[in-house]
Amino acid sequence: MDFTLTEEHKLIREAARDFANTELLPGVIERDNKQKFPKELVKKMGDLGFLGLMVDPKYGGSGMDAISYVLVMEELSKIDASASVIVSVNNSLVCYGLEAFASEEQKQKYLTKLATGEFIGAFCLSEPEAGSDATSQKTTAIDKGDHYVINGTKNWITSGGRADVYIVIAQTDKHKGSHGINAFIVEKGTPGFDIGPKEDKLGIRGSDTHTLQFNDVKVPKENRIGDDGSGFRFAMKTLSGGRIGIAAQALGIAAGAYELALKYSKERKAFGTEICNHQAIAFKLADMYVDIEAARHLVMKAAWDKDQGNNYDVSSAVAKLFASKAAMEHTVEAVQIHGGNGFVKEYHVERLMRDAKITQIYEGTSEIQKIVISRNLIKE
Repeated sequence: MDFTLTEEHKLIREAARDFANTELLPGVIERDNKQKFPKELVKKMGDLGFLGLMVDPKYGGSGMDAISYVLVMEELSKIDASASVIVSVNNSLVCYGLEAFASEEQKQKYLTKLATGEFIGAFCLSEPEAGSDATSQKTTAIDKGDHYVINGTKNWITSGGRADVYIVIAQTDKHKGSHGINAFIVEKGTPGFDIGPKEDKLGIRGSDTHTLQFNDVKVPKENRIGDDGSGFRFAMKTLSGGRIGIAAQALGIAAGAYELALKYSKERKAFGTEICNHQAIAFKLADMYVDIEAARHLVMKAAWDKDQGNNYDVSSAVAKLFASKAAMEHTVEAVQIHGGNGFVKEYHVERLMRDAKITQIYEGTSEIQKIVISRNLIKE
């Protein structure tokens, strides 16, 4: 058992840390306030290879492992979770899904552009009545011979207004239940495909979240991903990998808040000494450190499982459940350590606290993670 990072891992972590501090940090408060999508920064992340980290170089990717991916996610998320969720969705849900399940023609047409950042991808599963219950898809795709016709609504879609390529999960035969679900590649600008207003969110306000409407949208037969009826399996397997990314995001949010709180506690004085010298603050810092270290090991274990070809359904659920809980609890504590300043935007911790909440909700709520974990325990 070796916990040492390779030199390549250290280099990619340093590259992500440098980018986060020099590029993401300067405008992060303004982007949060104005709900401003970081368009130019996304392009730079694409140039650095962050949008196709695990994709084979023959498709334009960086060819790195899942450990490298979570290292990048943690460093970006310490500064700007809105930017990191764009990276997560593009890598975990879109690029992985296409590389693992798409045809060679689909990979050449779409994956090569997504992996380099020329295109941005979106993953469209959630609906008004199908969030956690992903089998209850109301969006339909009717087989018309050489094409499908899609009708329905998708909610809370990250990069919904900015993406070029959308992976859409839809029901093709409701009588077959989960075996009647398929995944489709839909291009932006396809007639009948409309993008609703941008959501005004509590956190990750710099990311672009929209409702999408599909009204008699014609999709060529060759844009279906995988065999007929394989869409639910595609979605579930893709989400398992996505949970590793969001676990790493939660870890980064928690770690970023901890680092700010530790620094502030060494500078702020009360009752004649730095507040870190007061046991009430010191114990908070110790609790934060312990949970963040534990979360980091769980995230790394899930990423390692993925790299080794092991089943990572449970380890990714465990990592996301624990890391998101740590992020929520310890960003609150970071605000508390900052006192009144923690309530002020210029100190960053209030934004991290707002950003933390979504990690307990998207790509499977904490309750869904417990279902995944408990079912596997009982089945063993």
